[in-house]
Amino acid sequence: MRDAKTDRARALSTLFRLLGAAVAAGVLLAFIALPGVGSAGLTARDAANNFEDMDSTFRTTPPSEKTVVQDSNGKQIATFFDKYRESIRLDQVAPIMKQAIIDIEDSRFYEHGALDLKGTLRAMASNVESETTQGGSTLTQQYVKNLLVDSAKTDEEYREATAPTVGRKLRELRYALDIEQRMTKDQILEGYLNIAYFGAGAYGVQAASKRYFSKPANKLNLEQAALLAGITQNPAAFDPIRNPRDARKRRDVVLYRMAELGHITQAQADEAAAKAIELNRTDPVGGCETSKAPYFCEYVKYDMLNILAKGKYWQLKPKQQQDVVAKLNRGGYTIRTTLDSKAQKAVDKALRSNVAPGGHRVGAEAMVEPGTGNVRAIGLSKRFGPGKGRTTINLPADSAHGGGTGVSAGSTFKIFTLAEALDQGIPVSTNINSPETMSVSGFQPCRFTGTWSGKKYKDELAGGGNWPSVSNAGDSESGNFNLKTGTWHSVNTFYAQLQKRVGLCNAIKMAEKFGMKRGDGGQLLPVPSQVLGVNDVDMVHLAAAYAGFAARGKYCTPVSITEVIDSAGKKLKLPKRDCDQVIDEAVADKVNSILMGVMTNGTARGRGIGRPSAGKTGTCEAHTCAVFAGYTPNMAAATAYWDFRGPWKYKVYGVYGADTPGAIWQQSMQNALSGKPAPSFSTPSRDFGDTTNVPSLKGDTAGAASAKLRAADLVPRIATKRVDSDQPKGTVVYTTPDAGSEVPPGTVVMIYLSSGKKPGEGTPPWERD
Repeated sequence: MRDAKTDRARALSTLFRLLGAAVAAGVLLAFIALPGVGSAGLTARDAANNFEDMDSTFRTTPPSEKTVVQDSNGKQIATFFDKYRESIRLDQVAPIMKQAIIDIEDSRFYEHGALDLKGTLRAMASNVESETTQGGSTLTQQYVKNLLVDSAKTDEEYREATAPTVGRKLRELRYALDIEQRMTKDQILEGYLNIAYFGAGAYGVQAASKRYFSKPANKLNLEQAALLAGITQNPAAFDPIRNPRDARKRRDVVLYRMAELGHITQAQADEAAAKAIELNRTDPVGGCETSKAPYFCEYVKYDMLNILAKGKYWQLKPKQQQDVVAKLNRGGYTIRTTLDSKAQKAVDKALRSNVAPGGHRVGAEAMVEPGTGNVRAIGLSKRFGPGKGRTTINLPADSAHGGGTGVSAGSTFKIFTLAEALDQGIPVSTNINSPETMSVSGFQPCRFTGTWSGKKYKDELAGGGNWPSVSNAGDSESGNFNLKTGTWHSVNTFYAQLQKRVGLCNAIKMAEKFGMKRGDGGQLLPVPSQVLGVNDVDMVHLAAAYAGFAARGKYCTPVSITEVIDSAGKKLKLPKRDCDQVIDEAVADKVNSILMGVMTNGTARGRGIGRPSAGKTGTCEAHTCAVFAGYTPNMAAATAYWDFRGPWKYKVYGVYGADTPGAIWQQSMQNALSGKPAPSFSTPSRDFGDTTNVPSLKGDTAGAASAKLRAADLVPRIATKRVDSDQPKGTVVYTTPDAGSEVPPGTVVMIYLSSGKKPGEGTPPWERD
């Protein structure tokens, strides 16, 4: 038995719908056809006039596109996006997909203009007869709405683009009229398919096809096309991942609509509708967290933000910076980088083989190509990302690239004072007595700009003064040293005195010529201990500096991006590559030859990589960190090891530059350069005063004499035959070459020891002279 109340309620509901439809139709017709009829038409006429007065030209930015980052070979390593979209041409969409979207959204799309009066009235009538509503917007109007929503930059613009008001619909219609005049139907359909939201974070049909089925849009079949076409009406409700039952019902509505219109048969619709939804998902991933080279990716990201901000990203206000980030995420750029994926894998493997990824101590490394400044790899032992045991701070890089403030460079900084000494003409053979501990005074202050100890300086004199106590590290020695042996054995007291001779300010200027600055971007502090690397620096710039020596004095600023192409195929203008010959080639060649000795005779002995290489160890003050920087003619790398919680609070006692950092460097360089040419360093083209004097050893023990010769860069050999003399047994009588002789470094010096017998003692009288 039917409920009378229910019937009356339905009748009233139908009546109200009929009245509403009539009013709506009347207003619509008044806008279009009868704006000036009678006094009752005043409101309609005013609305029509307002409609005519609207800006008819539709201006908006192109739909957002994901930005793709590639390595040096064009292989994708990361993507950035706000909305996962991959625009394609209409001929790259399966015909069945195009038909499905037209049939369910606007079946008369190719027959009407911006407004489909017949479709609108049909939708009104259908809504009267049904509890569910049917939209009357054309595909062109929907395309306009999607463009407005996509280009909204503020919450207010978004609310305006989605407000359920007559004003919004009129604006969309006005723009749709303009679109229909300027674009073909196929162009409009292509635009709609690329901008429509298909749920689950997928914008555009190509992204949706890959998201749900892991295939391009030109491979879609009937049931897949119908599923996607049905989603756009309500992406949340018909999301096949979260709401598979409702998504299937909606898919079937599309299928039977296609059959109704005669574009598929009833049998095809029935067969497709009988099938369950089968997904083969590919979840969209973006940002550096999902990259196989996340720390390099972070470096590239900030370089790109600076390019988009015309070099002023860090000078912008936070809101302006957000706009630049949005431009990166939405701009559809293709970024070709300098990343050498082989080198990156070598770095990552070496770091995690030597340092536990989940621990507090970290290893960081960067590789830079000499002669170009191309950053080839950046790595950290810790995994990138939020959460326990991970970090989102780009510790190998400086603060301008998402890093911290850097880490002490240790004795790797001695290379700049060495270069300055050679450039000033100080002979390599210059001997300086270098005790275990000493004080050095009289350093001149230098011009400095920046903030230091709470005080601001602007090209003012600062620093200098005295160095009350400088001591040698546990992995070095004391005694007499020259530029070569003092470097090989990393003698702090030798370098403190050498820096005094060349001038503190000159040593700092040499470091700055090779791009050195603090990790926070500030100028190097002009303190005497800077020669021991007390200024915190990042590994990318340290590697780039050493690459400058490998390139025979040609320093190139680090570069991570080689080409950027926007979504329209236009190349962006990139900052000019900055490469300068900052020191004479012969000086750099001599530095290289001395640092080659570090690998064979000095603190890095045993860290060779089977090809010509040079390097310098660094042990930071009070064991706060350990560093190693080394290079070949075709690759340079810098590696640091410390406790990222705070190096002064959590020290790495007992670890020197040749230990963990040296091991990382050795392993990574061997693997990164495997199979590549092994060129030799150039021989210095002029004399740098390498000759040394044979020291006087008379009366010394064999051990003491050998140590003095080695300190003078000479090779000791003990003669097997003992010499009768007045000297005590086992002490030196003389050498060959003689004491005081000027000889090249590496000369073999024969040591003749006393037999303990006086000349002629024990010889028969008739055999004596």
